[in-house]
Amino acid sequence: MIWNDVIRQGHRWLALIFTATVIANFVAMALGPPPAWIVYSPLPPLFMLMFSGLYMFALPYIAGTRGARGTGS
Repeated sequence: MIWNDVIRQGHRWLALIFTATVIANFVAMALGPPPAWIVYSPLPPLFMLMFSGLYMFALPYIAGTRGARGTGS
């Protein structure tokens, strides 16, 4: 159960990092043509958000199949 809490908390922090990089991207675009590292900086947190979000999405289904197996009815 501790891994679920760690992944959920990490997902929250990744969301904050992603939001900050998107805001920095828009600010840089408003000031002129931004460098490539600013343009692509939101992608790593976005991919990590995708994987942690898919894991959390699948958790109830995985737990449901475990619970159904253990009931014996």
